[in-house]
Amino acid sequence: MESTILKTENLSAYYGEVKVLKSISLSFAENKVTAILGPSGCGKSTFIRCLNRMHELVDGAKVEGRVLLRGQDVYSMESTIVRRKIGMVFQKPNPFPTMSIYDNVIAGYKLNSIKLKKTEADEIVEGSLKKAALWNEVKNYLHKKGTFLSGGQQQRLCIARALAMKPEVLLLDEPTSALDPKATAKIEELMEELKKTVTIVLVTHNIGQASRISDYTAFLYLGELVEFGPTQKVFTVPRDKRTEEYLIGKFG
Repeated sequence: MESTILKTENLSAYYGEVKVLKSISLSFAENKVTAILGPSGCGKSTFIRCLNRMHELVDGAKVEGRVLLRGQDVYSMESTIVRRKIGMVFQKPNPFPTMSIYDNVIAGYKLNSIKLKKTEADEIVEGSLKKAALWNEVKNYLHKKGTFLSGGQQQRLCIARALAMKPEVLLLDEPTSALDPKATAKIEELMEELKKTVTIVLVTHNIGQASRISDYTAFLYLGELVEFGPTQKVFTVPRDKRTEEYLIGKFG
């Protein structure tokens, strides 16, 4: 039986008076990839931003309901701790432009004022870059700026930066939408490898990507959870007409 690491209970989110998520209850299985699918503007990014409390950084944003990480409500924990345990990688690669590759990887420690010995930092940098399948490509350039890397490498650097904090869950918000097919394939391979040690929540509007690499799929439409289940089942015998229409490309 798979264990649930993260779950939402009646999660609703607002921007001012506008309700963008409507009472979503969803469980995420540990060491699996769960894809969040849906057309643009249906609330996918807002949903995952609520999971690690990024949503509250927006003026006028508020959340109702609960998000539980191993049974503990993340809204009763310190937000910096939540974001360490639930890491996030965004759509556009965003390495810190003034920092070297090395410093980018351990940026989370600096931002949280966590002191590391040189040997510890070296170990974290090497380990995280290896996990992000980037070490062999950059090991001789660790003190060059992160921005000199290609787009796909920059995105893997951002994944390494998130992994350096040893998160239990990794949120990926359309991580390949700005990348070419070759770089996309590398990141997809990487997700397969990463789920052995970390639970992945992937927002994507790429239906092919969800079918290739996710174990579970949730379909959101207009802020509601329409359907959720094992990916193969959702893709082959969707229960809801709207899911079926989305998957065959009637809207999106």
